[in-house]
Amino acid sequence: MPDVPTTESRLYASIALIRRIEEVIAAIYPTDKIKSPVHLAIGQEYISAAVIDHLRPSDYVAGTYRGHGVYLAKGGDVNALMAELYGKATGCAKGRAGSMHLVETSKNVIGMSAVVGTGIPVAVGHALALKQQQRSDVVVVFMGDGATEEGCFSESINFAALHNLPILFVCENNRLAIHEPLEKRWAADTLTERVATYGIPSRRFTTPDVMAIHQHTGALISAIRDGAGPAFIECQTHRWVEHVGPNEDYDQGYRSADEGRRWREQDVYLQLGAGLPASVKADIDQHVEQVVAAAVAFAEQSPFPGAQELYDYVYAE
Repeated sequence: MPDVPTTESRLYASIALIRRIEEVIAAIYPTDKIKSPVHLAIGQEYISAAVIDHLRPSDYVAGTYRGHGVYLAKGGDVNALMAELYGKATGCAKGRAGSMHLVETSKNVIGMSAVVGTGIPVAVGHALALKQQQRSDVVVVFMGDGATEEGCFSESINFAALHNLPILFVCENNRLAIHEPLEKRWAADTLTERVATYGIPSRRFTTPDVMAIHQHTGALISAIRDGAGPAFIECQTHRWVEHVGPNEDYDQGYRSADEGRRWREQDVYLQLGAGLPASVKADIDQHVEQVVAAAVAFAEQSPFPGAQELYDYVYAE
């Protein structure tokens, strides 16, 4: 990445990479080249970029099956991501996992999971290990609003609070559990208030104010490193495309095009870019396009796993 000394330029570079990778994935997906279902986070990228910007290489992140942004913001290999989607041997999970199970142990990206909510207790386990090892590192775990309805969410929050663990819980609340709007699932839209009853700092962001999210999470992560224990943020947001796949789905009746228009008018990717010096933005954009093109070429040219690998990592027959 070119020199990006300011917070705004650094966040733009991260968001631009995530956005352009996913736009290219969306363009390729209708072909048969990508062998994995894809859950795109277009429109939500600013959350992972803002939070993960504060992390050290030794810190851990966990995400959901909509996890390209978490993987890339933490420094996951772009070529390995694209190759994984292609099912190639050079993928981050050797072509075995696909988009929903990204992992990069060298960057402390805990493996994603396609089962809603299951990454939360795994992340708490990592936080417990960090505390037992008396390290100053932290864990950040991302989840959707649907995951907060799983029993493991409350259990994990309670356990983390009880044992004062070094973990930040981040809810990317796009108000949808697949196709079911939040209003049909929650008796009261008070997630942040409910989490606060566990005695941990909790805050809701209702707009895509990336700089406010960045500033607040920076303070939280610093406090967690100093032993303050867990914290929680809820970022209300909007996914631009369908639950799985590259298309818009406003004609399906479960959400409105007007809602999508309102969120697009606040697009952090465009707003941050517009605020940068033209030369800085151009350098970042050029670099991102080169990285994305190289990742596609790498995936195209990489081999599929050989038949001799069929029984590797199989522990029962």
